[in-house]
Amino acid sequence: MAHTSEDLLNKLRKGDYAATIEIIDVLIEVHKTAGVLLQRIESRNLQPIEMESILEKLRRGMQQKSAPIQVQAAASSLIEPNIHVAELAEVQSQHAIDTTIRVDVGRLDDLMNLIGELVLARNRLSQAAQSLTEKYERLDMSKQIADVSSQIDFVTTELQMAVMKTRMVPIEKVFSGLPLVAREVMRTTGKEVDLQIYGKETELDKTIIEELKDPLIHMIRNAVDHGIESPDERKSKGKPEQGIIVVNAERDGNYILITMEDDGRGIDIDITKRKAIEKGLISEVEAIEMSKSDVLNLLFIPGFSTKKEITNVSGRGVGMDVVKTNIAKLKGIVEIDSNVGTGTIITLKVPLTLAIIQGLLLKVVDEIFAVPLSAVLEIVRITPEEIYSIQGREVIRVRDTILPLARMSDIIGKNRTIHQSAVSYVVIVGWAEKRIGLLVDSLQGQKEVVIKTLGNYLGDVPGIAGSTILGDGSVILVIDVGRFIELVAHHFGKVA
Repeated sequence: MAHTSEDLLNKLRKGDYAATIEIIDVLIEVHKTAGVLLQRIESRNLQPIEMESILEKLRRGMQQKSAPIQVQAAASSLIEPNIHVAELAEVQSQHAIDTTIRVDVGRLDDLMNLIGELVLARNRLSQAAQSLTEKYERLDMSKQIADVSSQIDFVTTELQMAVMKTRMVPIEKVFSGLPLVAREVMRTTGKEVDLQIYGKETELDKTIIEELKDPLIHMIRNAVDHGIESPDERKSKGKPEQGIIVVNAERDGNYILITMEDDGRGIDIDITKRKAIEKGLISEVEAIEMSKSDVLNLLFIPGFSTKKEITNVSGRGVGMDVVKTNIAKLKGIVEIDSNVGTGTIITLKVPLTLAIIQGLLLKVVDEIFAVPLSAVLEIVRITPEEIYSIQGREVIRVRDTILPLARMSDIIGKNRTIHQSAVSYVVIVGWAEKRIGLLVDSLQGQKEVVIKTLGNYLGDVPGIAGSTILGDGSVILVIDVGRFIELVAHHFGKVA
C-alpha cells in the first residue's frame, strides 16, 4: 500500500497524472489506514485488516491515462510526498538540537503558578510603594523604593509574557483539520465549497487550543450542510455554484477573535421561531416579543435543529450546543448574525490564557468583586428612572435591546443605604450567547488578577470562579460569569 501510493504521489508531483477527486479520496483513505496499521503495530494487535479494496483503488489510480496537467500550487502542497525525508532530517537535525528543547506541560503549569504568585506580590509591593511615597514623598528612601517597585513591575510583566509565550501554539494545529471535515461533508451533500482559512499563525495557550477543536468542526459541518445551498439552488439565485466559507483568527488585545462566515442561504427567523414553538421551547407570545438576536440564540439550545431530515451530517440536534458549551468553559463569548439569502457569520471571542486575567473591579455596598474583562461587553450609567419592570422582572433598555437586570446588592444579601448615590452603573456581561446587566454602586478600575481556588474547606461556591488578592492584601471573590448568570436565572427568572 505504501509503495504503490508513493508511486502514485510521484506521478502527481511530476504532473503525469491529474489530481482527480477519486485519487485524492484513495490517498486520504491510505493515510487513515496507515495510521490504523501503525497503531496496531504499537499495541501488538495482530488482528488482520481487509486491504484488498484499498489496494484495488490504488491500482485503478495508477492505471488512469489522464492527460498531464499542471497541478495548482495549493493542491501540490497537499499531495507532494516527502521524498527527501532522510536528507532533510540530516541537514536540520543539528539546528533542531541546538535551538529547541521539549518540556513537559506540567513543568510549564508549575512555572505559570509561580508567576501568578509573583504577580500578586508585585501588586502588593506597588500598592505599598505608592502609599509610602504619598506619605513620605520627600524621603530619598521612599523614592528608591518607588524606583525598585517600578523596575520589578516591568520585569514581572516581561517574565509573565515570556512564560505565556512558551505555552503558546499556533491555531494552525486546529485549522489544519478543517479542510478534510469540509470535504467529507461536501462529498456527502454534493455541495461545492471554497474554504478559505486565514490567521493560521495566530497563537493561543495550549489548553485553549484543545477546547477549540470540537466547536470549529461543528461550525464547519453546519456551515456546509445548513448554510451553503446546493449548486442548482445557488445557480437559480444568481450565485456562483461554489459557495465560500471564510475562517479567520486574529488577536485583539488579550483575546482571540475567530470568525466563520459563509455566503449561504442564511437563517430564516420565522422558520426558527416555528421550530422552537413546535418543540415547546418558547410560547407564541414569547416568539412575537423576541428580537432577532434572541431568535438566533435559540440555535444554541441542546437538541434544537431546523433541519427537516436527519442525516449523518446534521438534523440530530447536535452541533451548536457543543460550540456554546466549549466556549463557555473557556470563559468566552459566542455571537451569531445572519441575513436570509446573504449568509451567516459566527464570532468566537476567547481569552489568550486562563491563569492570569484582566479583571474589572466592582463595588457593591462595602464589598468588592472582580469580573473577567473578557466577559464585559459594555458599561452604562443609569438612574432609578431608567429601570423598568416587565412581568415582575427588572430590565433596562440599551439602544434597541431589552436586558434583564440583576441587583448585585440583592444577590449578596446586602441592602444599599439611603446615603448612597442614586446614580448606579450597569455592567453588561456575556457568557456564550447569554447577556445580563449587573447593577453595582461603583467601578474600582481594571486590575491584573490571578485566580486562586477557594480550597477544599469552602469547596465549590455557585457563581464564584475563585478568589484573588489585591495590592492592599485584601481578598476578593472573582465572579464566574457563566455560572453566575445561571444562578440569577434560577432565582429570578429567564435571562436574555
